[in-house]
Amino acid sequence: MRDLSKVPVTIVTGFLGAGKTTLISHLIRNAGGRRLAVVVNEFGTLGVDGDILQSCAIPDCPAENIVELANGCICCTVADDFIPTVEKLLAMEPRPDHILIETSGLALPKPLLKAFDWPAIRSRITVDGVVALADAEAVAAGRFAPDLDAVEAQRAADPSLDHETPLSEVFEDQLACADIVLLTKADLAGPEGVAKARAIIAAEAPRPLPMVEAVDGIVSAEIVLGLEAAAEDDIAARPSHHDGADDHEHDDFDSISVMLGEVDSPEAITQRIVTLAEQQDILRVKGYAAVAGKPMRLLVQAVGRRVRTNYDRPWGAGEPRGTQLVVIAEHDRIDRPAIEAVLKG
Repeated sequence: MRDLSKVPVTIVTGFLGAGKTTLISHLIRNAGGRRLAVVVNEFGTLGVDGDILQSCAIPDCPAENIVELANGCICCTVADDFIPTVEKLLAMEPRPDHILIETSGLALPKPLLKAFDWPAIRSRITVDGVVALADAEAVAAGRFAPDLDAVEAQRAADPSLDHETPLSEVFEDQLACADIVLLTKADLAGPEGVAKARAIIAAEAPRPLPMVEAVDGIVSAEIVLGLEAAAEDDIAARPSHHDGADDHEHDDFDSISVMLGEVDSPEAITQRIVTLAEQQDILRVKGYAAVAGKPMRLLVQAVGRRVRTNYDRPWGAGEPRGTQLVVIAEHDRIDRPAIEAVLKG
């Protein structure tokens, strides 16, 4: 049984656009009386997710309990960023009852687990569980999990080929580290898509995992908090493609921030993002837009060709109106002049 004096930590992982921020926003509002703290890790320099979550702050999770670590993977900057952040949260009065860590969509969760063995924090916190989010619609379409029989046939035909893409490795490592999988966007996948996603994940995971369907991040806190997995003591059971490596790199992916002026309409920026995904295989676009004649700021969240926009808040007094977007893709797909040309229309 774990030491009850330790503060439990839940790591929320999942690929780009799987719905991690939406889930945490829901948990903030429905924590069952727990006083929460949140650490958000962004890939790219524009802090979108932390800003979204701070707008959800409530007395049991005030804005000062929501900390954003921008520009990369927290497990690569443990001493400089992660450990001091955790120590600051643990020193708060009152101390949080539970800490949520939202990893970057490109992060490998296992190296982060190893960070919990650092002397400064290992006696004070425990990893209650690792929650992996998987976009059921995307998984059902086979975007991050190849046909196992086809892969084996290809390997047999040419064993010198490497048939795994960087995206599939990230997806598989997230599943391998998980204690529970949330199948998000189940409404978009439909019953057949969800069933197919379940089968694919079961085939990819190294051990049987509970899977729970979720729409718009709505899931009971009792399902994902209080798992008592003590995952930091169970690392050997969570295999990774990077086991044996001293560290890992994110050179397979890159991001740029694009600054624009006002856009004519939500439909206009949506169409530009769709064009970008079609022409340049962009994985993710997120940020804010200023729409001509509108007093509200437009939140933009895109995964491939799927774009969602909504007005999230009024522009502040004296706040410069403008459009800021983070564009994420595999490294070789980042062509700043071409991307800016499309987004500027």
